[in-house]
Amino acid sequence: MKFMKKISVVLLMCVAVAATLAGCTKSSTGCQVQDPSKEEAAIQAFIAAKGITATKSSRGLYYQIITPGSTSRPQNTSVIYCTYKGTLLDGTVFDQQTNPGLTGFQLSGLIEAWKIGLPLIGKGGSIKMILPSALGYGCTGSGSSIPPNTPLYFEMTLVDFFN
Repeated sequence: MKFMKKISVVLLMCVAVAATLAGCTKSSTGCQVQDPSKEEAAIQAFIAAKGITATKSSRGLYYQIITPGSTSRPQNTSVIYCTYKGTLLDGTVFDQQTNPGLTGFQLSGLIEAWKIGLPLIGKGGSIKMILPSALGYGCTGSGSSIPPNTPLYFEMTLVDFFN
């Protein structure tokens, strides 16, 4: 009888542990980053409509260097000071900064598109970037202003940086 009681207690404990662990597991469905090829038509239409002469990087970032700036370039560890305007491809402004003193961002902590595009220009340089969602905010979006899997457009000037 004692043996059966011990087995019952052990089984109950196993069921309790299994139920607890099952409640803690993440869903395997998670968010899915959009395949950039599915955004290509919208990006190309935007580039054509805006008359942008874009170059495509190996990672899928479209950019046009307006002013190259100085010959020194920021590195991934640089703190950058910039002005920028970010919009959805429909023209909706989701963020902008006209005071570079309020930026002071470490490049390594920013979205992939900025990590790719900003080192293409130096101090005083300006660039236009059109990016697939995978190089922006991906499948999570950002707050209520950037929906998941949304291509974005940035106009940026790199005012200064420090390594």
